[in-house]
Amino acid sequence: MPPPRLPAGTELLGEYQDSGFTEPRYLVRRPDGQVIQLSRLLYLVVCAIDGSRSHEAIAHHVSGRFGNEVSTGNIAYLVEEKLDPLGITATGHGPATPVDLPATDLLLTLKFHRVLLRRPTVAAVAAAFSWLHRPPAVALVLLSAAAADYWLFALHGAMEPVLHTLEQPVLLLLVFALTVLSTVFHEFGHASGCRYSGGSPGCIGCGIYLVWPAMYTDVTDVYRLKRGGRLRTDLGGVYFNVVFMMILFAAYFGTGQEFFLTAVYLTHYEILEQLLPALRLDGYYILADLAGVPDLFGKVGPILRSMVPGRPVPPEIAGMKRSSRIIVTGWVVTMVPLLVGEIAYALWNLPRLLSTSVRSLTDQLAGTYRALAEGAAASFLLGAIGCVMLLLPSLGLVYLVLRLSARGLRAVRRNARSGGRRARLVTLAGLGAASALAVAWVYGMTPEPLPPRPPVVPALQPNVPVNRPPAQPYEAGLPTVKPSHSGRPQSPKPSVAAVPPLPGPPADPGTPQPPGASPSATRATPAPATSASSPGPTTPRPTSPQPTSPQPTVSAPASPSADPSASPPSPSGTPGTPVPSPSNG
Repeated sequence: MPPPRLPAGTELLGEYQDSGFTEPRYLVRRPDGQVIQLSRLLYLVVCAIDGSRSHEAIAHHVSGRFGNEVSTGNIAYLVEEKLDPLGITATGHGPATPVDLPATDLLLTLKFHRVLLRRPTVAAVAAAFSWLHRPPAVALVLLSAAAADYWLFALHGAMEPVLHTLEQPVLLLLVFALTVLSTVFHEFGHASGCRYSGGSPGCIGCGIYLVWPAMYTDVTDVYRLKRGGRLRTDLGGVYFNVVFMMILFAAYFGTGQEFFLTAVYLTHYEILEQLLPALRLDGYYILADLAGVPDLFGKVGPILRSMVPGRPVPPEIAGMKRSSRIIVTGWVVTMVPLLVGEIAYALWNLPRLLSTSVRSLTDQLAGTYRALAEGAAASFLLGAIGCVMLLLPSLGLVYLVLRLSARGLRAVRRNARSGGRRARLVTLAGLGAASALAVAWVYGMTPEPLPPRPPVVPALQPNVPVNRPPAQPYEAGLPTVKPSHSGRPQSPKPSVAAVPPLPGPPADPGTPQPPGASPSATRATPAPATSASSPGPTTPRPTSPQPTSPQPTVSAPASPSADPSASPPSPSGTPGTPVPSPSNG
């Protein structure tokens, strides 16, 4: 029997430090980026494989370190039945990697990722910025930010700079550029936090998270670090957002240009978005590292099954510590209803959303084309950004519907094959809900599309006509009010229906009436630990995905880190995933 070997590019990441499990977990990253959790025995077997040792030699090597006798037959079984199917080992001289490898099928994961900065460049940048994570520097930055925010919101006023910026398309383009720069700087925070904590950051790249362009940092190596180092890496992104805000404040005080304060205002929303634990953003990985469980989404099903009275505790959570299980259960019972409600609401309103988006996109494209024809470069660029902002959510809704439909069909097929009574009831309930939703769509039982309204940010919608809804009949005797150019009502005039015209000379033509309306480190998440009896894949953890365009108020869009191949990296500064891996966005 030929000796087993490891495929080229396999990385042994070591023990998962400060885990939320009673038994230690060990991590191995496959060449495709998928992170796998293994039991101690399986990890010792992997460490003993060097491509030349026979099964007998591996058995002797492992027995001395495991503390119990491991036979040659045991090694052959573990390699052929456990490690080979996971793609960690390759037996014989065939392909180094099996064709069909288990990988976590993540819905909320980074897609179409591309590397922007490779590992050596990221390492150099991380080393240059790592001093910012020293405690004195952190304290100085946070205290300065608190004082600057007090001045902005309590004394100067944060909304006035935003309104001034909205009036000038060129300034909006500058704010958009600063927002993108803040996103890149966010990733440097994950990489430098990983470096300062003793880890080795990987590449920085970009991809599509749900529907928005997103950046990630490969920080899968932080799984080797203790909890404090992982949390520093997770928080490094939003911490560098704060550092970037201080640079913007300095630029404002040096130049007096208020668009810098607009960028500061938007950066606050970027930070809040990243800290939400609902999606695979920084907040998700912060909570996962506090609990010591790398893949929270992978525990949703087992946690829900464990809450059914009379059912045994699923093996995926049976080995969790009590404190970790409480944290994960609290997250599941909070986030699952929220996500289910949001998805159901989006599906119910899907026809309304799509029809409104198509109408708005048509007007937007026409207005943007006219801006180009008129030579208004700034208006054209802002209009193009507005087109992307309108298009991406619609594509995202279609994508989610297709993905959810595909998963639903797979679940129906699985239940049909199982043939149990419970499976049939679940299948019938799912088909009934889908049929009811389709009938509501077809017969117009869902809400009607929104009527045309004036642009909220006119600069983002150049030449888009201001369509007022048709005039509504008024009760006799009630005056109509026409809007003025400033948006304030003119003095009321009697309606024609209520008061007949008085005799007298014809009215002077007067002045023409005004127009109708005034105008975000990806870390691979390790898959569940595999014991000798039950192996399981892990997902690379990307750093939280981060939007590469500004927030919806001014301009548009969302980061999971590790160079994702099979699975995206986890939150910026966190590892990679098929178990969600750490990369932070």
